[in-house]
Amino acid sequence: MELLLILIYSSICIFIFKVFHIPSNKWTVPTAILGGVVMVASMLLLMNYNHPYTKYASQYYVSTPIIPNVKGRVIEVNGVKPNELVKQGDILFKIDPTPFQAAVDQYKAALSDAENSVAILEADYKPSQARLSQSQLIMDQKRKEYERYRKLLESKPTPASNFEVKEREYTVSKADYEASQADLKKYELQYNSRIHGEHTKVAQAKAMLEQAQYNLDETVVRAPTNGFVVQNLLKPGMMANTLPFRPVMTFTHQQDRLFIGAFRQNSLLRLKIGDPAEFVFPSIPGETFQGEVFSILPAMGENELQANGTLYVGKHFQTEAMPLVIFKLNSDISEHNLPYGANVEIAVYTEHLHHLSTMRKILLRMNSWKNYLYLDH
Repeated sequence: MELLLILIYSSICIFIFKVFHIPSNKWTVPTAILGGVVMVASMLLLMNYNHPYTKYASQYYVSTPIIPNVKGRVIEVNGVKPNELVKQGDILFKIDPTPFQAAVDQYKAALSDAENSVAILEADYKPSQARLSQSQLIMDQKRKEYERYRKLLESKPTPASNFEVKEREYTVSKADYEASQADLKKYELQYNSRIHGEHTKVAQAKAMLEQAQYNLDETVVRAPTNGFVVQNLLKPGMMANTLPFRPVMTFTHQQDRLFIGAFRQNSLLRLKIGDPAEFVFPSIPGETFQGEVFSILPAMGENELQANGTLYVGKHFQTEAMPLVIFKLNSDISEHNLPYGANVEIAVYTEHLHHLSTMRKILLRMNSWKNYLYLDH
């Protein structure tokens, strides 16, 4: 940038010396040089302060590593082509469903058994209530006979054998009643064991069936949103694992183009949200695009510290931290088919010393035209 300004100023000086026939001597040449140094330095300092610029910028985007929720052998990759847009819910690939279908069938049978067992419990529970009522009636009858014979034995002589028979009959009927009570309590606990109004055996079987059905459904892996798969290398016959560090493909979401740039910390004195900005892409020489400051991140990662077992040393802080600024691109660049992650140069124009923004715009456009020039050998 400084070189461009010096060349421009040198061209102007040469033009003035030639047109106005100014002699080159020990006074005019040093004056022109000194004046140029002072002017260029002043303009650069004021321009950099009031209209920040960065070449450390690029578009950022969000991608999702595709990790299936179930483990199995891939049987179909469904013709998903790399970098081709797919819709949310489109099938990416399929895993062999055989073991998961078998689990679903198994738990369907378990659910049917649970429902049958509840019906059997109901069939046992209601008769046990009737048996308890019957045994209570018999016990009350035997108790009355036992008390009547006991009173007769106290008032007048009565054969003791008859009293003993009645006492034994009452004791047996009482034991039968208590046994009926215990049976009813057992059936009642089993029959009334419920959660959310449903028997626990049925609820448990349904939960296991739902889990098995979920696993079966997860054998078909679908696109989480609109987007595209980058570098699809998955083939039928490969094993898909649920391990988080072994994704089978990377899915890039279709999203708004946001750009992030790293600025000097001094630039924060002028930067604010909503300031207009211009973008220059190395891949699109000779063109500029309009945008604005979208957000200024409140933290700088270079000086981040976390609680761990590492002691931080001085060199950890020797890196100059650069604040990150997020930009929104307002111009339409769809015709250029730029890939996500493209590099960009960004200049921000603040409200201060607005006339100096013209120089920044000229320099930015010069940088854009320079992108036509490169040597690869």
